[in-house]
Amino acid sequence: MSAIQQSVSHMIQRQQADERVRKISPWRVLLDRPELGSIAGTVLVFAFFGFFAGDSGMFALDGIINWAKVAGYLGILAVGACLLMIAGEFDLSMGSMIGFAGVAVAIPPMYFGWPLWAAVLFAFAACMALGALNGYLVVRTRLPSFIVTLAFMFILRGLTLVLSTTFANSTIVSGVGDKFTEAPFVQALFSGTTLHGLFVFLAGHGIVDRFPNGQPVVDGIPKVLLWWAAIALVCGFTLARTRFGNWIYTVGGDANAAKNVGVPVRRVKISLFVLTAFCACLFGVLQVAEFGSAASDRGLQKEFEAIIAVVIGGTLLTGGFGSVIGACFGAVIFGVVQIGISYTNIDSDWYRVFLGGMLLIAVLFNHYIRSRASSGK
Repeated sequence: MSAIQQSVSHMIQRQQADERVRKISPWRVLLDRPELGSIAGTVLVFAFFGFFAGDSGMFALDGIINWAKVAGYLGILAVGACLLMIAGEFDLSMGSMIGFAGVAVAIPPMYFGWPLWAAVLFAFAACMALGALNGYLVVRTRLPSFIVTLAFMFILRGLTLVLSTTFANSTIVSGVGDKFTEAPFVQALFSGTTLHGLFVFLAGHGIVDRFPNGQPVVDGIPKVLLWWAAIALVCGFTLARTRFGNWIYTVGGDANAAKNVGVPVRRVKISLFVLTAFCACLFGVLQVAEFGSAASDRGLQKEFEAIIAVVIGGTLLTGGFGSVIGACFGAVIFGVVQIGISYTNIDSDWYRVFLGGMLLIAVLFNHYIRSRASSGK
């Protein structure tokens, strides 16, 4: 053996014997995952409803679609709120933005003759501009985002009510559903279901349930689920695999330290406020497409449900820690509980009591897990 080979061998042995390097147990790695609590909660919720509502049709294909749609709508909001909360900020205007977006889509084609695609683009542009304004005010004034977005929550809700009553003389702007049939491209993006032919094929071969006329009980996969999946994949990849994702974690951990090392803190935060506005607008457009109308009270308290789903998903209220996967599992818990209660003999009035309890348990569990993980490092 040459001298160089002996030197390399000796170096490797020293590195292997270095007591400063220790293996991390799989349990420790699991404790460091933010979505641990939400996955455990999802398993418990499924076990609960599997026992009390397993034979009620809740887990038949049409039952699955029912609670999956609820989870999909909330999941769209939760993904945007998750990234913003990891960065250490809140957006309490998301629920009001949903109602505003719906009115912004419905009024121009109904009262000004706009094509529907222009109204949809206008709604997204207006909502994202308001999101940018939210972010700008937060980073410029250094006021808590809780206060700034709380103000916008009331402003947007009031503005939505004024617009709907001024033009439609009602809190509901109806008739816009017909406009979607006149705009095939917009309808393809936001309305109805997809893969209908596949479900017809499956029904024809007895794989899924069907009506007496041979049509499948479920027409296809609702568009909201496709949008949820797309947003979750893009945001999850961005958060976990890109430099911008690292910036989000850094900003949420310590904004001043992040700024000192060159992270564009203002740009990151404003971008995330724009993202939450986009998610809220998408929610509003999808609901207008589904119900064929816009209502000034749409999205009521959805901002709080989104925050609860994100917290259940393991994101810290103080920022710097969380995951998109956890937020999605939190949304699934919401969907299963909200729809699952109707399949049992439990009074539906217990729904919010259950959610409040889930929030408290999630916060305590996440605090415990983080304390254990920190003490073991």
